[in-house]
Amino acid sequence: MLLVLTCRQINAPMYFFLSHLSLNDILLSTTIIPEMLHIILKGGSSISLSGCFTQFYFFSVSVANECLLLTMMSYDRYLAICNPLRYSSIMDLKLCILLASSCWVCGILIALPHIVLFDKMTFCGSNIINHFYCDLLPLLRLSCSDTSANEIVNAVNSVPMAFLPLVFISITYINIILAIIRISNSDGRQKAFSTCSSHLTVVCMYYGTLLFNYLVPPKDQYLGFHKMVSVCYTVVTPLLNPLIYSLRNEEIKRTVLGKLEEAEPTY
Repeated sequence: MLLVLTCRQINAPMYFFLSHLSLNDILLSTTIIPEMLHIILKGGSSISLSGCFTQFYFFSVSVANECLLLTMMSYDRYLAICNPLRYSSIMDLKLCILLASSCWVCGILIALPHIVLFDKMTFCGSNIINHFYCDLLPLLRLSCSDTSANEIVNAVNSVPMAFLPLVFISITYINIILAIIRISNSDGRQKAFSTCSSHLTVVCMYYGTLLFNYLVPPKDQYLGFHKMVSVCYTVVTPLLNPLIYSLRNEEIKRTVLGKLEEAEPTY
């Protein structure tokens, strides 16, 4: 994020979206990991109902925002490879800010209906959440109220937040692959594919684990497996994003080395 803000060499739209993805990963990590570590170290933990709702809200915001940001990044890669001559005129700073802002606004608004419904629900009986964070399904299991409204909201939200972005990403990558195949130069094909491989890796890992957890019914005998899969998109993906996007990126490595050389003292 600091490199994108301070270095003109990496002011391309791709890096603009990467900085927003990094900010979102910070939000996701700070929402989940500290409490998870406390649970592991203490063998359990207690949390207030309002604290649980707050954690669920920020978790939902970051998950929805990550889905949308990955979609915007696929559109950016599509324009760069399939329409390179008009790329700089279409993907200007104004459009980048509009797309990134839309992702954040949609992420902030998408979880609000669940919080409103949670506030009207009654929780009784067991107060033990069989998870390492406050997720939707574990919370619904603790409720004595009718949870059909929450289930409807969850199903409706999954269309614009998961299925439509996944369809859009799939269509853009089909066009990208077709465009790469049409490139006659092998070096050009390799360079074009390398610009997309990092993003495609993250999309497959993130959406694969996320959709599995929310599409496969969490039966009691598979709860442990569901929690393990949850670790992939709450902990592993934010951990790997900087490695995949930064350490494998030659332009970022050159910029970092240049900054280090500038900082070296001279005698």
